[in-house]
Amino acid sequence: MIKSKRPAYGWAIRIFAAIIVAAALCPLVVSAGEGEQTLERSVVMIRGVRQDFDHTTPWKQVPMSQGVGSGFVIEGNRILTNAHNVSNNKYIEIKKQHQAKRHLGRLEFIGHDCDLAIVTVDDGDFYADMQPLELGGLPKVNSTVQTYGFPMGGRDVSVTEGVVSRVQVSVYSHTLADSHLVIQTDAAINPGNSGGPVLQDGKVVGVAFQGMQDADNIGYMIPTTVARHFLADIEDGKYDGFGSLGFTFFTGLHNAAYTDYLEVPPGTEGVVVLNVLMHSSVESLFKHGDVITRIDDFDIDNDGMIGIHGLTLHLSEAIELKQLGEKAELTFYRKGRKKTASATVALNRTVVPFWREYDSQPRYKVFAGLVFVPVSRNFMETWGRSWATDIPFYLRYLFHNSMQLNTDRQRKEYVVLSEILPDEVNSYSSGFINKVVDTVNGVDIRSLDDLSDAFAVKTGDHCVMEFMSSSMPLILDQDKALRQDGIIVEKYKVPSPADMETAQ
Repeated sequence: MIKSKRPAYGWAIRIFAAIIVAAALCPLVVSAGEGEQTLERSVVMIRGVRQDFDHTTPWKQVPMSQGVGSGFVIEGNRILTNAHNVSNNKYIEIKKQHQAKRHLGRLEFIGHDCDLAIVTVDDGDFYADMQPLELGGLPKVNSTVQTYGFPMGGRDVSVTEGVVSRVQVSVYSHTLADSHLVIQTDAAINPGNSGGPVLQDGKVVGVAFQGMQDADNIGYMIPTTVARHFLADIEDGKYDGFGSLGFTFFTGLHNAAYTDYLEVPPGTEGVVVLNVLMHSSVESLFKHGDVITRIDDFDIDNDGMIGIHGLTLHLSEAIELKQLGEKAELTFYRKGRKKTASATVALNRTVVPFWREYDSQPRYKVFAGLVFVPVSRNFMETWGRSWATDIPFYLRYLFHNSMQLNTDRQRKEYVVLSEILPDEVNSYSSGFINKVVDTVNGVDIRSLDDLSDAFAVKTGDHCVMEFMSSSMPLILDQDKALRQDGIIVEKYKVPSPADMETAQ
């Protein structure tokens, strides 16, 4: 039901690749033999009622919508499907082929970064005639696969046959920031196929999940390497996620002069570290100009690729093999000296979320009719499909460069004035909408939580707000703002954030 992945350079460049990805998935029905008919019984239709959040005025939600996807039964009476089929959902129901009855579905685990989820049906009889599908390996390029699912809804399972054309690391369109292995096929994949199994020799080799919007017969599936990582992760009862590199790199060793400048031994291949993410698991390990040549047993070439799974793939695939908390052994050169180090695999997330967020109430703070929210991709996307070019330039610059711009080790997030609920106390404040807050009454704003204490600070007759990249302060009458605060909240029927969390 959705979209597509990763940069040739490195970790932070995902945000540029993410803007060009597409959506969707659909098959042609071919004749099914007796064995295939048995497999079909393990494929289900998933119907969901979805309601997304408004990230400008976060106590509101947008109108509900309904969607149809697919899923399939695996060991343990569990249904594996795509996360985007069940994200922000209020209600899930599961339907079997040729049956009118709809069963109540329950979401057990969801991994937004890998676009996978586990749904169950509590009715024990539901699984009586269903055979759990077994996960296989990576299909070879030019081999034939069959995609099962319910494209565009329908009553019967549709089966499409196609050829595997490519295996590569790419952006997953659900978050439009996380990158993992994908398998490309010319089997038609349309909305409704999402979450359905892709089979080869009776085993699952992928989960259908996205298609290329501007191309014919190009669809993508999530390989079983990613699915197995997800399933192993949730064995302890919670989902932690995939680790990331924690640094950006440059494929600079193609330049012989640059190689000589970095004092790298002749014939050595690798990638050059540009920036290291603050608070990441490799922050104390790497410096600008280090040349990483090896991760575990995988040599890195000058394009940032390694030999793995019998293929040549982005070096991040070496990290994809590991769960959070596991170690990776690294070999690198610094000013001509060879070094080795052990790094812990971690999430290594940036202070500004590049990724779409789901299934959690957006946080906000309202004072004197001024609405504040954290800077995030979800907030940026309120500008619409062309948000990447339509957002104010200072937000665009912050979004793309926060990894380099943030030098404050205590910063947890950036905070923006997202909306104004008009009142006499905040008249003439509209020019400050969408600006990032720097200080309030002299207090540094490093997170949304800092605002409450900052607004309580009494520095005189006025409340003074300073904004990043602006020499103009926003000035309020302090006493009037405090008096009007509760009145405005009541007038506009704004619930407290605590009440919203309770409602969830």
